[in-house]
Amino acid sequence: MTRKIHFVSLGCPKNRVDTEVMLGVATGNGFELTADPSEAEYIVVNTCGFIGPAKEESIDTILEMGRFKESGRCEKLVVSGCLSQRYPEELSKEMPEVDHFLGSSDMLKLRDVLEGGAERMLVGNPAHYTLRATDPRVLSQARHSAYLKIAEGCNRTCSFCAIPAIRGKQRSRSLEDIVEEATRLADAGTLELNIVSQDTIAWGRDLPGRPTLASLITALGEVKGLRWLRVHYLYPETLTDELVEVIATHPKVVRYVDMPLQHASDAMLRRMKRGHGGARLRKVVETVRNRIPGVVFRTAFIVGHPGETDADFKELCDFVQWAEFDRVGVFRYSDEEDTGSFTQDAKVTKKDSAARHRKLMALQRPISRKRNRALVGQHLEVLVDGASSEHEFVLQGRHAGQAPDIDGVVYLSGAEVRPGEMVTVEVTQSADYDLVGEVVLDDGAAASPAGEKKPAPAKPKRKVALRVTN
Repeated sequence: MTRKIHFVSLGCPKNRVDTEVMLGVATGNGFELTADPSEAEYIVVNTCGFIGPAKEESIDTILEMGRFKESGRCEKLVVSGCLSQRYPEELSKEMPEVDHFLGSSDMLKLRDVLEGGAERMLVGNPAHYTLRATDPRVLSQARHSAYLKIAEGCNRTCSFCAIPAIRGKQRSRSLEDIVEEATRLADAGTLELNIVSQDTIAWGRDLPGRPTLASLITALGEVKGLRWLRVHYLYPETLTDELVEVIATHPKVVRYVDMPLQHASDAMLRRMKRGHGGARLRKVVETVRNRIPGVVFRTAFIVGHPGETDADFKELCDFVQWAEFDRVGVFRYSDEEDTGSFTQDAKVTKKDSAARHRKLMALQRPISRKRNRALVGQHLEVLVDGASSEHEFVLQGRHAGQAPDIDGVVYLSGAEVRPGEMVTVEVTQSADYDLVGEVVLDDGAAASPAGEKKPAPAKPKRKVALRVTN
């Protein structure tokens, strides 16, 4: 009788790729995936341990899954990822219900757990592993869109970040290995690749000959079958002319820049140890806007970092209003004990941090609304993802300026289309973050007369049962 396994994946897209490797390990060992934890003999929780709220969510999820050892069929509860990498001894003592602990780079050790006889503590040195194209991997979502992780770890010393301690130093995959994985994904039906790592722009610096990210993207552009390449997590200090040119001109690279800037005040950037000042950021924004026509610029900021004054925050607000970013994520500072910021003075109260978070998001909302409103009436190429999570009988997709999981979507009406199709859509309505559009036929006519009701498309079945929390 086939044994069943249930996965919960928490945190970032890099973590999702790790979960997908463990999915590959499990299915390769004859396990059947189930979306119902009460049916599973094995449950795996891949945790995030980056900041306080993520740690709390991970702990709550472990406790929730642990209850199925009493109320369900669960025989083994496995905890993996950044939380167990960061706090192996504490978790081992305080969570006796967990049968095995894997770290942030121990995905392949799940095989030992599933085969039986493995030790309880299997957290290793993260520097000992780098993802390879030959590693087993099963996509957790529809095959037309996938994340491509090109490196592990990070060499930067940002004062607020614990990632180097959790994930280790930068370890780039070779260009050939990355292209091999991209080719396999494309052959299996992937149209969109979202390129991720901890510090994507630093890819290749630790490899012989120091190849550049631009050269990697160009090589990926040669992979047959791929339609969209999107690059995430760029760093502003080293944005080269070569990379800007590739994003601006390569037919498969979407004009989308994801670059977390974190702050705009010189004083705060120094405290954060970012390696540059506000003038550099303004120059980067101007370069991106001027040289990449129609670019969508996503960024992220931290508010409430130690030492942030009212004047520093005002400078950040002025910067956001000046730059008019298309997408902005705002995070409240989390005081993490093994980071440089933890020992800094002039802590900002939680109340002030929350107020600044609300204000900055309120400043960004009308900017986003204006950007979306400008798209009404335009024809956009949209990749159909499937049934909407918000409206069961409505399909949704994304245009090139909308990354999966973090940006808005385009709700579709008109023709009956299927997940994985690329269709032309006329935008008919806009909101703060999402769009509504009507599928357009090849002759330019709308897919159906206004007001005509079509049968609701069937909700597509997910290929792999995996609960993913972002």
